Amino acid sequence: MSGPVRYELDGALARITLDRPAASNAIDLPTAEALAACVGRAGADTTARAVLLTGAGRRFCAGGDLAAMAAAADRGAYVHRLAGTLDRGLRALADLPKPVVAAVQGAAAGAGLAAVLSADVVVAARSARFAAAYTAVGLTPDCGFSRLLPRAVGQPRALHLTLTGRTLTAAEALEWGLVAEVVDDGDLNARAEALAAELGAGPVRALGEAKRLLRDSWQRSPEEVAHDEAQTIATLATGPEASQRIDAFLSR
Repeated sequence: MSGPVRYELDGALARITLDRPAASNAIDLPTAEALAACVGRAGADTTARAVLLTGAGRRFCAGGDLAAMAAAADRGAYVHRLAGTLDRGLRALADLPKPVVAAVQGAAAGAGLAAVLSADVVVAARSARFAAAYTAVGLTPDCGFSRLLPRAVGQPRALHLTLTGRTLTAAEALEWGLVAEVVDDGDLNARAEALAAELGAGPVRALGEAKRLLRDSWQRSPEEVAHDEAQTIATLATGPEASQRIDAFLSR
C-alpha cells in the first residue's frame, strides 16, 4: 500500500510505516485515513501474526499536522474529522488480535505519543524523546490520549506531562512506563523486528486474548473481568494451541 503510510508483509510480520519523513511523519487527514486502512489490512491478513509500527526518517511522529490544520477552510471541522479518524485507527490498532510492537526514534509527540500508547510493546532508541505537546500550541489531547496516558503513567505524572509541556528522554520514558525497552539508536530496528518476530512465533491466539483481557479490564467490574477470564482460559484450554504446548511442557 503506497502513500503516506506503507503496509508491507515480511513473512508473518506486518510492517506499518508512517511515511512522511519530510514532515516528521506529522498526521494529516490522508495519513490518518491511510493508517486506519493499513491497520484494517493487518487485522484481516491471516498470514500476519505480529505487527511492527515504525516511522520513516529521523522522527517517529511529530503529532498532528499543524500546517494542514491551519490551511483548512473550516479549521474546526477539519480538526474534528482528523481527530475522529485517527482515533478510530489507533483504537483498531490497540484492538488487533495479534501483538503490536512500536519502534520509536527521534520524537513521539502529541498524537504520535497516542500511537505509542496504542501499541502493546514499545522499543525506543536511546536518543528518542516523548512529549504531550498539545497545550504548547493551545490545543488539548485527542486520539484517546486522555484515557491512555494516565493508565500508562498514573494521573499525577499524566497531568504533569500534559500541563507543563515537559519532554521525556527515553530513559525517563522507560522509568515512567511509557516504553518497555531502550536500546542504542543503531540497534533499534533489529531489536524491534526480533521482538515482533518472537511474539509472532508464539501462541498468537493466547497473546491476542491476553491483550484484550488486560485492555478491557479498565472498563469492567471485577466480576465481569473474572467471568471473562474464566470463560477465555477454558475455551483456549481445549484448543490446539494450548493442547500442543501443554503436552510439550508435560513431556519434558
